[in-house]
Amino acid sequence: MFEPLDCGSSAVGCVHARGRESLATTVEQWGLLGSWAVDCAARPDRDKGALLIYEIRKDGRVMYRRNFGEAKDENEVVSAMVNADGLLNVMVYFPLLQQTREFGLLLSKQGSLRAVYNRSERGEYTIRDGKYVATGAPTPAQQRCD
Repeated sequence: MFEPLDCGSSAVGCVHARGRESLATTVEQWGLLGSWAVDCAARPDRDKGALLIYEIRKDGRVMYRRNFGEAKDENEVVSAMVNADGLLNVMVYFPLLQQTREFGLLLSKQGSLRAVYNRSERGEYTIRDGKYVATGAPTPAQQRCD
């Protein structure tokens, strides 16, 4: 199970969304909806950069689609919360992996998106403090493609 999300020193700045309507509103107002990539002109590729798409379906579900070129998947966003610092904490269920992952996203004033953390249900991080755990390299900024 995930540890509680940190909302800073005061929970007043937190917005938590678990219902479909409020979840959709949270991600829309925060600015997550749309297509994102490190290089929007490049073809999606597992090694060179995926195209990531966040959308609200007609039934109200918020979906996270990943296009790696040769492979694609579609996953449901199950919760989202904005903390006092503006970090969007998102939980996504990945049916093919049979796991829920939590990640934190930061939207810069220039409009780019960056992953600050990504962890499994067991608390195993692939991204921590804006860096890939395996390499220590910073996560790249993603640009809106639509």
